[in-house]
Amino acid sequence: QVQLVESGGGSVQAGGSVILSCTISGYDYKTYCLGWLRQAPGKEREGVAFMDNKGGTAYADLAKGRFTISRDSAGNTVYLQMNSLKPDDSAMYYCAIVAGMTAMQSLGRDPDYGMDHWGAGTLVTISS
Repeated sequence: QVQLVESGGGSVQAGGSVILSCTISGYDYKTYCLGWLRQAPGKEREGVAFMDNKGGTAYADLAKGRFTISRDSAGNTVYLQMNSLKPDDSAMYYCAIVAGMTAMQSLGRDPDYGMDHWGAGTLVTISS
């Protein structure tokens, strides 16, 4: 059974930084992509950043220059370093995995239905 568990959310002041972590277990894909998506209250879910098993990355425009996705050497934990945070970044952040996709392909997939497995999410609140 594939499981994804996020951690690292919390309350941060605008301009600050947060590192989110996601530990993944139970998957057995030869090719796959891990990603972070987010959903703010009253807004649609959107993709943030993705990294595939070859190390390729893809970022939504909202994340470019501010967020960095990375993973540990074993590939079991994926991180999202978020800098220069704004109140608009406040959202529930979800970790997800999709089989057989590159990072660029994953970024283009439907953010609600395009992933195979999800974590429960971690809340990030940015105060002004």
